[in-house]
Amino acid sequence: MKTESVKTMNKVTPIDSEMLARFEQGYEARPGLQVMSNAISRTALPDAAFVPAAAAKLQMDFSVLVKTNNITNQKQSGRCWMFSTLNVLRQRVIEKCKLEDFSISPTYLAFYDKLEKANLFFENIIHFAGQELDDRETFTLMGNPLPDGGQWDMAISLIKKYGVVPSWVMPETVHSTGTAKYLPILTRKMREDALELRALVRAGKDPAARREEMLAEIYNALRILYGQPPKTFDFEYTDTDKVYHCDRGLTPKSFLEKYVGNDFDDYVVIISSPIHEINRTYCQPFMGDVVEDNMFWLNLSQEELEDLTIRQLQAGEGVMFSCDCHPDGDRANGYWDPDCFQYGEVLGGLTFHMTKAERLLTRDSTMNHCMMFCGVNLEENGTANRWKIENSWGDASGQKGYFIGSEKWFKANVYQVTVRKSLLSDAQRALLDQEPLPMKLWDPLA
Repeated sequence: MKTESVKTMNKVTPIDSEMLARFEQGYEARPGLQVMSNAISRTALPDAAFVPAAAAKLQMDFSVLVKTNNITNQKQSGRCWMFSTLNVLRQRVIEKCKLEDFSISPTYLAFYDKLEKANLFFENIIHFAGQELDDRETFTLMGNPLPDGGQWDMAISLIKKYGVVPSWVMPETVHSTGTAKYLPILTRKMREDALELRALVRAGKDPAARREEMLAEIYNALRILYGQPPKTFDFEYTDTDKVYHCDRGLTPKSFLEKYVGNDFDDYVVIISSPIHEINRTYCQPFMGDVVEDNMFWLNLSQEELEDLTIRQLQAGEGVMFSCDCHPDGDRANGYWDPDCFQYGEVLGGLTFHMTKAERLLTRDSTMNHCMMFCGVNLEENGTANRWKIENSWGDASGQKGYFIGSEKWFKANVYQVTVRKSLLSDAQRALLDQEPLPMKLWDPLA
């Protein structure tokens, strides 16, 4: 009865037989639609919509390239942000030690990432304990207590706090490469823990001791799933001159200082968001991993973001970036370009007109993948027409692991890059002194 009373207050539009008849008549009046239906009955929509002539323009040749190494593979995990950050940093070790190839252990960082995220979740739950469970902040937190995803700032917080190790020192496990095998179990436990922490706070009790016990349980589970993070190790390698080296008794932090460097404060994350104020800094106080750190972004125009990206590539350094990887992509052949797909034409003449801002505000677009720009092709006037991308989906995807993004795709779907502060103009650098505006937990770019 209650539902009926609501409906009587609002005019509803049911699909009736007359409406269906009009739909059928409209379809049958266009014979080409049935021909298309027949054609794609045995052809997947992306294949039917593919435009070979557009893809032919996306050559794997670039006027600006940075050195890269073997393609990495995050496998069935959401650690793209970690891999893309480490892909930028591993080049330092390769050049310093004159190595053919090298990789930094994502498993080591992932262990601490999950532990830190559990601690941050408990911190946030305690902070919002006065809310009801269906209030938006608490409801959002409960939706994903232990997320796989992340961004540059989160990776750097872990690296600065815990250091790094070579990949062979803490290798991958079946659970580090396939996080869906265990995350539903731990997230269920953490939601249960959250209810208990809320009850303690709301009863006026100190939750600190119980919180530590809960974290100890998460730690034990992570030790079982990931193994023990090393405290010391020996760094043995043979350089390109065939000379053997052995650096004994290193800790993860001493390895970081000696072989990678700790100049991360020299970098800044640039976003280009049409739904946020330009020339403003932003933070996300309730998102991240390491609870004592915060995410810090500077929102600039699309043109400025692109210019900074090009100049860092020209300086010989890759650029970690975050994007929406879902639209207009061909994972098998390694393309991202809206001109490569005619979905609307195949589906009866659909048209798409949303702006970038409208796509964000309607949740049509979000930042969902991180990769590294390792090249760009520039026109004679210095503008870009295509980008070379190092992905972390293994060398069986794309073109031996590399992808090409068109300039049109870049403008529509790239939201964030990390660049050296030295590339910023004086005016841009002055913007970093602002007090950052906090983003909401449910912000499309959070």
